[in-house]
Amino acid sequence: MTTNTVSAGSAAASTPRKSTDTGHTTTVGTGATGAAEPAGTRGKTSIADVVVVKIAGMAAREVPGVHDMGGGLSRTFGAVRDRVPGGRPNVGRGVKVEVGERQTAIDIDLVVEYGVPIMDVARDVRENVISAVERTTGLEVVEVNISVDDVHLPDESDDSGAGAEARVE
Repeated sequence: MTTNTVSAGSAAASTPRKSTDTGHTTTVGTGATGAAEPAGTRGKTSIADVVVVKIAGMAAREVPGVHDMGGGLSRTFGAVRDRVPGGRPNVGRGVKVEVGERQTAIDIDLVVEYGVPIMDVARDVRENVISAVERTTGLEVVEVNISVDDVHLPDESDDSGAGAEARVE
């Protein structure tokens, strides 16, 4: 089984990984050719690795208790990118995937809200990601590894002081 690893929104990884700009795709369905075959089976279907990254990222963000995704440096770059006019948020930030011919493994870095049970959030993220990826791509998800990198506290501001009262007049 050939695999390709894609990392979205990470500045560096501890193991060598190929970046998303490789354009790697995985063929998940090889169809038959010829006019005698049913129309739905003629040809092959290929899914780019970045598709799996985006699906997993969106599914993880849907879970209550997930505040943000990605490691500290990744979140910092993401916050800057989000403030640039015309910039789009990177839904794959904090998600790394290894995609084979029929299977995929997913690693996710999370920031959870303070007060939520981390194990419950991790379980819910795992279930939602597996369901979304398997339903959408047809690939079997063999594992979803979750790393909780931070806890968002209620008094922490996402705007770095914007809207805070001045201490002096």
